[in-house]
Amino acid sequence: MSKKRRIVIALGGNALGNTLPEQMAAVKITAKAIVDLIEEGCEVVVAHGNGPQVGMVNNAMIALTHEDAQQPNTPLSVCVAMSQAYIGYDLQNALREELLNRGIEDIPVATMITQVRVDEYDPAFQSPSKPIGRFVDEAQAKIMEENFHYVMKEDSGRGWRRVVASPKPVEIVEIGTIRTMVNSGSLVIACGGGGIPVTRQGNHLKGASAVIDKDFASCLLAKELDADYLIILTAVEKVALNFGKPDEKWLEDVSVEEAEQYIKEGHFAPGSMLPKVEAAVEFAGSKPGRTALITLLEKSRDAIQGRTGTMFHK
Repeated sequence: MSKKRRIVIALGGNALGNTLPEQMAAVKITAKAIVDLIEEGCEVVVAHGNGPQVGMVNNAMIALTHEDAQQPNTPLSVCVAMSQAYIGYDLQNALREELLNRGIEDIPVATMITQVRVDEYDPAFQSPSKPIGRFVDEAQAKIMEENFHYVMKEDSGRGWRRVVASPKPVEIVEIGTIRTMVNSGSLVIACGGGGIPVTRQGNHLKGASAVIDKDFASCLLAKELDADYLIILTAVEKVALNFGKPDEKWLEDVSVEEAEQYIKEGHFAPGSMLPKVEAAVEFAGSKPGRTALITLLEKSRDAIQGRTGTMFHK
């Protein structure tokens, strides 16, 4: 019997929806695509973003402080943990149901609430840039700055939003447990939202006011699990040069060296395609035989078979 290909899938926001009802519908479609890969003979580990969800949890916690003056503000790291748990709950139920619908009864599904250590001296903490939560007017923004010490920034005329640091992941704290679960045959959901950001203070792990990019966290997870593939799912079927321009060119098969040159030339938008390409290049270049793919969720099975998507290799 041939060894199963180990795949880490990084789900984007479009795979999860923006509200609770949207999420419950979206994860059913997502589960079908993931179980398709399992039927292809792949061993799958799932990571995901939490952009809309962590903002929703954060807003709910702020609303609670308005209702009860004795209620302290909830740290962002706790909001990330909450979003991990409820996204994991919906995902694991949808995956379990899809597996059983196809007669696959020997693959347990579990969510690991995952802490990811970041460097407290990461320069990202000096220049918060990741927007979370809802838009507010300038007066509300000033109140939030004064009451909660938030960093608020005006966003393209649409209002003010909280921005937080987005440091690089250094260590997945629960990686030993995740590895044991994956090696035992479980379908594991881990590093949700990029992981709960923590810094080390002696033996204590302290929550950080940050959101870790899920693509970089997924890359680290894939390397730590010695995966064969990292699949980063996004809103386009392939990565493009000169995206949206008359000379747009879709990429299919890209070497690490070529991709690094495209990054230097500024082809990919920061905060959008750039971190996905950077994570793909980092994984593909980390060890011979490792491949990264960027594609649409519904095209992931075709991408593994080499029929679509953008493939990165050494």
